[in-house]
Amino acid sequence: MSRSVLALDRLAALLLGLVLLVVGLAAAAWYPGWLARPWPGVPQRVRTGAAGDVLAAAWWPWAAGGAGVVLVLLALWWLLAHLPRRGVGALALPGSTRGARLLIEPDGAADTAAEVLARAPGVRSASARVLHERGRLVVALKATVEPDADLAEVVSAADAVTGDLAHVLGRADARARVRLEVARSARHRPRAR
Repeated sequence: MSRSVLALDRLAALLLGLVLLVVGLAAAAWYPGWLARPWPGVPQRVRTGAAGDVLAAAWWPWAAGGAGVVLVLLALWWLLAHLPRRGVGALALPGSTRGARLLIEPDGAADTAAEVLARAPGVRSASARVLHERGRLVVALKATVEPDADLAEVVSAADAVTGDLAHVLGRADARARVRLEVARSARHRPRAR
């Protein structure tokens, strides 16, 4: 969730809270007649005849339908604005200054690391995502290994790939997480004759 959405949430909650507080206090003061002291023109009874006239008007269904569509669109925007975004955009590299920024798209480096890991012996496939987790940059590598793979070789390849990735990103706050999954069955390889 972005800062602008968070600020809008707080402002909307504050305004709604103030409106509900004022309406609640006014309703509580109106019933026993205390509201008539500061506001002598306040009616003693609530009359709903005008509301019935509005509901019977020919334009009311169109106005209610239009308001409903606007509220549905606003609700959809509100929900989409609150979806968690864990992806990472361009990162500043060491050596950047205020006048000249050196940027890297971390997704490209992570995809390359996944391709290199996928070429390691015993690894069937690999993928990578770059995330923000708890204030840190995390490259999450996921690899599917063959059931008969030598795990020591796979771990060694994963260590080499994550070391190279840390060097490429050049960020002290970058961490790598490697998740290994074992394939359910061995890949059928063509037999040599």
